[in-house]
Amino acid sequence: MATRKTSSSDTPEQPNPAVVRTQEYAAGEGWEVGQRAPQDAFRALDPSGTGAPIGPVVHTHPGGYARQVVAKGGLITDGVKRELDAADEGEQG
Repeated sequence: MATRKTSSSDTPEQPNPAVVRTQEYAAGEGWEVGQRAPQDAFRALDPSGTGAPIGPVVHTHPGGYARQVVAKGGLITDGVKRELDAADEGEQG
């Protein structure tokens, strides 16, 4: 007896477990308060000694004086979010 090849329309479509459901991660890229940071975040400090943050947020140590804002997998708190937002505003202005 010959075997019958099933067509794709004969089998019900199975959900792909590798697909991330949007309702679980709808808040963006992981940089919202309460989420886990998807990458390290560093910000350079003023080399003249004031310790004031300067420049953008980067994901690898920029060299010289720098502060780590949050480590990969760390919880995004209100303070971390304020610092990330302040860096964004500094870049735009």
